[in-house]
Amino acid sequence: MDIHIISLLLGAFVGILLSLTGAGGGVVSVPLLVFTLHLSIAKASPIGLLAVMMAAFVGAIFGLRAGVVRYKAAGLMALCGIIFSPLGLWMAQKLPNAWLTVLFACLLAFVAIRMLLQLNRELDELGWVDERPKPPCQLDQMIGKLRWTAPCARSIMMAGSISGFLSGLIGVGGGFVIVPALREFTDLDIKSIVATSLASITLVSAGGVLVASSTGLIDWGNAWPFAFGSAVGMLLGRSLANKMSPTFVHKSFAIFALLVAFGLILKLFI
Repeated sequence: MDIHIISLLLGAFVGILLSLTGAGGGVVSVPLLVFTLHLSIAKASPIGLLAVMMAAFVGAIFGLRAGVVRYKAAGLMALCGIIFSPLGLWMAQKLPNAWLTVLFACLLAFVAIRMLLQLNRELDELGWVDERPKPPCQLDQMIGKLRWTAPCARSIMMAGSISGFLSGLIGVGGGFVIVPALREFTDLDIKSIVATSLASITLVSAGGVLVASSTGLIDWGNAWPFAFGSAVGMLLGRSLANKMSPTFVHKSFAIFALLVAFGLILKLFI
């Protein structure tokens, strides 16, 4: 099969995952490129970042039209992410591929295990009353906006900084950081969390893509089909979202991510 068609199909798969999970597509885009196109982590990361940017942009547009994006939170996270993304890109070019591979595999395993534990908790604690302290960022129901305080700003900035650094380092977009952070630090509903995350991911990824492009790190021959496919996949994922159980989707993704993590480690020894 033509390599560009493979890139297109892989990108569509990533876009579908990102649409269904709000955070999962970006974290598997780089391993897929490593396995199928035989790229190093450092070369696959900028391509994955471009694909995540395209897919997240499509999803963010729908969120903006629905009025569920929290602009200030997305903008502040993006600003911090854009500042730290070049540092991640620089480190990705300095670290040996084996180290980056191990780091990516550990990250995938962490995301998958955390997702499985969260799903089990939700299933085991039906009817449980959440008695946690109030989050630092709370929604003002009268005006539909977050109340900004110093603890709220610090939490949002921390999430954006970590997201930006990891997006530059391993091309993951950072949704797997932003979505849990917004769930932990805010009382937003899940639709607003996902939409705000996608808006922030779009901006952070765009900053990383610009830096990678200006330094000649992007293989455009493989990048464009992969990125276009991810945007199409985002649209397909939206049509599938109402037809699939969220629990089934997240559990399947977690198991898939664990298998990919194992495969990355195995690849180092083959």
